[in-house]
Amino acid sequence: MTTTSNLGVNKKILCIGEALIDMICTDKGSSLKDGQHFLKKPGGAPTNVAAAIAALGGEVEMSAKVGKDPFGTHLIEVMKEFKIGTQHVIQDPDHFTTFAFVSLLENGERDFYFNRGADGMLNDEDVNSIDISSFGIAHFGSATGFLPGPLQSTYKNMLMKSKESGLFISFDPNYRHLLFGNDQEAFIKHSWEFISHSDFFKVSDEEALLLTGKKSVDEAALVFSEKSNGVFAITLGKDGTLLGFQQRTHLVSSIEVNPVDTTGAGDAFVGALLYQLIGYSKEEILSLDINSWISFFSNANKAGARTCEYMGAMEAFKHLSSDIFN
Repeated sequence: MTTTSNLGVNKKILCIGEALIDMICTDKGSSLKDGQHFLKKPGGAPTNVAAAIAALGGEVEMSAKVGKDPFGTHLIEVMKEFKIGTQHVIQDPDHFTTFAFVSLLENGERDFYFNRGADGMLNDEDVNSIDISSFGIAHFGSATGFLPGPLQSTYKNMLMKSKESGLFISFDPNYRHLLFGNDQEAFIKHSWEFISHSDFFKVSDEEALLLTGKKSVDEAALVFSEKSNGVFAITLGKDGTLLGFQQRTHLVSSIEVNPVDTTGAGDAFVGALLYQLIGYSKEEILSLDINSWISFFSNANKAGARTCEYMGAMEAFKHLSSDIFN
């Protein structure tokens, strides 16, 4: 592995995007219309990534907007329990906390209803107080950031501000068919804009095919290699993770587990990867060799696998520690 000096480098990670409440119907096979019992779970992909980073011991802050209501307060309390910095999490008195209602039907399909509120109202004025120079990494991982509303332009402005400030840029598109099924082209367009500015991005195998229009992961990886200078990960579940680095790909093996719940595994992977980059300057990260990235990916796979052993992303993250890398 490439060795670098971390002297004088003390950078935090900034995660930007949605913080929301997942309301999961616990009545097996029931539609949302018929369901009677729901389990409240804190969520939002960038919030999950921040929780994973914090659980591993990294210093991370969240930029998001929630409602000035019991659910927004709950989200902030959960972040604080994980030791996520919340000074840039704003409670909006005029909009309720965003909810995602989900039920798994008998046929395996998801009954989904998205009740969007405060998360989409994050605007430029809300983020102007963020001292970008105090961060080394900015992570963008919000599918809702590509939906119409103030967050969409704020997201892009923060991307450019972070890039101009010399931050290492991380991106995870987090495609949700139930949000973009009728407007995939808009999602693809926004995603490629972020990929073009990213130093690292992570996609699932399904996202890789959607974004490239290809029929195989290998073909998709070739497109990413041609169109992006960033290191990338294509997650393949139990088959491992495909690492893309300087026009080359390498399959990093997965960790065998008996999965209980795969929710948040991808966010744990990203969080663990970014955690390992804390202490490196951007220049040092960009000079790492492929063996370094293989090691980082292997450790990130361990974090993702550990998450699958527990029910619920946030609950699983409580069991993360850097000891799993040994």
